[in-house]
Amino acid sequence: MEFRQLGNSELNVSSIGLGSVTFGREIDAETSFSILDYAMDKDINLIDTAEVYSAGGSEEVLGQWLSRGSNRQKVVLATKIAPPLGRERVLQFAEDSLHRLQTDVIDLYQLHAYDDGTPFEETLDALNTLVEQGKVRYVGSSNFASWQLCKALWIADVNGWAPMVSVQPNYNVAIRDIEAEVLPFCADQNIGVISYSPLGAGFLTGKYTKTWTAPEGTRFDVMPDHWDIYENDASMRRMEGLREVAADTGISMVQLALAWVIGQPGITSVLIGCRSKSHVDQAFHAEEIGLTQELRDRINALG
Repeated sequence: MEFRQLGNSELNVSSIGLGSVTFGREIDAETSFSILDYAMDKDINLIDTAEVYSAGGSEEVLGQWLSRGSNRQKVVLATKIAPPLGRERVLQFAEDSLHRLQTDVIDLYQLHAYDDGTPFEETLDALNTLVEQGKVRYVGSSNFASWQLCKALWIADVNGWAPMVSVQPNYNVAIRDIEAEVLPFCADQNIGVISYSPLGAGFLTGKYTKTWTAPEGTRFDVMPDHWDIYENDASMRRMEGLREVAADTGISMVQLALAWVIGQPGITSVLIGCRSKSHVDQAFHAEEIGLTQELRDRINALG
């Protein structure tokens, strides 16, 4: 396990982070607590959630867990707010998240997506207010394009506001859009990159084929909107290519996919979603084993 500085912040985050979208939705509170305890024992310190996850249920589970022990000072606690992003809503939803999380400060408060319907200055001013009030330590973004990040940094600089220190994009063997502009921009401006969906919501685990059908009970069956992201020729070509690499090497698609994204240049931390402790173990195993440069080059060439 490595610890890496998150952009220009003073936060040092684990190279593997724990995403909590499953908490309160796919797994109950007690199971979530056991996974959180296990992750902490493995030195994971970044825990990411959002107010939209289970309509606040994920934050509530995390808050209950934090209230049970002395883990708050060990955790880099990150959450997100979804559009619309008007000033009053940003301020109120931060208060709501603080209440559900049972804490007095959010380490990283992120915009879940860009809001075309609200002046960006209004949103960033609200975020700066939260930082000035001591309710938020740092601000970041999720699913932002490079131009949106650039605009955010410029507005913050002109006004002397808290700048964004991170971005949270979807990144895996199948979805590699950020390589064109986002990753180079983040490297140039020292923006931390916290990637999510290293297994493509299960797309890269070997469960799916060219028939574009989802086995019963899989993530794509339960949440069919994932098809909007992965049902395209490029993603299918990369997934099938990864299957060939797995067959040739005897290394599972899961291990290959995890090791690839955890070791990619420019990635600060990779969020894993868990329904059991074994999902934590498989990420650690993938990081420990890693990839030879030959294998990494072969997977890179799948694009």
